[in-house]
Amino acid sequence: MTPGESQVTAGLKAVPAPRELIPALPEDPLTRRALHLVIREESAPIAHHSIRSALFARLLADHRGAEPGCDYDPQLLFLACVLHDIGLSERGNGRQRFEVDGADAAAAFLTEQNLPAGQVDAVWEAIALHTSPGIAERRGTLCAFVRAGVGMDFGRDTDFISDATGAAIHAAYPRLSMTTTLVDEVVAQAVARPEKAPPHSFPGGVLHERTTPPYRASIEERTAAARWGN
Repeated sequence: MTPGESQVTAGLKAVPAPRELIPALPEDPLTRRALHLVIREESAPIAHHSIRSALFARLLADHRGAEPGCDYDPQLLFLACVLHDIGLSERGNGRQRFEVDGADAAAAFLTEQNLPAGQVDAVWEAIALHTSPGIAERRGTLCAFVRAGVGMDFGRDTDFISDATGAAIHAAYPRLSMTTTLVDEVVAQAVARPEKAPPHSFPGGVLHERTTPPYRASIEERTAAARWGN
């Protein structure tokens, strides 16, 4: 069964894509439950983004010659990527910036699933730091690959991805104006709870840009001009 045909992702209305172009989604019970959670709790554009980020991160790991199970844990990489924006869901919406709320929500979910505490902490750190350039890259392979995979979905450092692979991934998990949706959701949370957008944070930055002429976040401009578009 291809990723586009998976029963887990059927709720995303994805279309079939060639098996050989897209890494297989993990089939173990924990990662399937994480997928169900993301599909149920997140908007479709953010859920698609989360899955694409996991696929890009795995492709990057392969491209760099990283060995699954030796250089990194493929299950933890998938979990951290697919859950990295759970802070934008109602389930994850607390009183901290969305990255930290999301890390807390992911950690609570994974603890309920009996994932060992050390692995939960590793996922927490990768999610909490995914918008922190220059820090995530210094906190080990998991943090670095998660931040890179997320960035690739915004069009950064994708030269090694073939056009055919990129097209297959986006056919299976369409973009649906992902960047605009993400910014909309971050800003809506911050307007409701200003403490969620502290100065010099990613949420604080997009809130300022969306409330200052020309009322468009720079990440929207960059992504629209990048390889995959909005």
